[in-house]
Amino acid sequence: MSDMTFERMIQQMTPTIYESLKQAVSLRKWPDGRRLTEEQTELCLEAVMRYEVEHKVPESERVGYLGSSGCGSDKNDDEDSITWVN
Repeated sequence: MSDMTFERMIQQMTPTIYESLKQAVSLRKWPDGRRLTEEQTELCLEAVMRYEVEHKVPESERVGYLGSSGCGSDKNDDEDSITWVN
């Protein structure tokens, strides 16, 4: 496996591995409960993001997707108002 490159790994990644890495990044833990190091988190997140592009995962299903309700949306400001109750 010494000839395995990051690109090749992404191309050969199965949907199960993708979901597992996505969950590991989300929880910051491996399935067995061990915490991911900062470097592991970065590599897993990069792998997940590259998998999503390589396998044409719909934008709305990608990691970090916020949708149109995020900052700067075209909604009426009254819809987003907060009412304080004492």
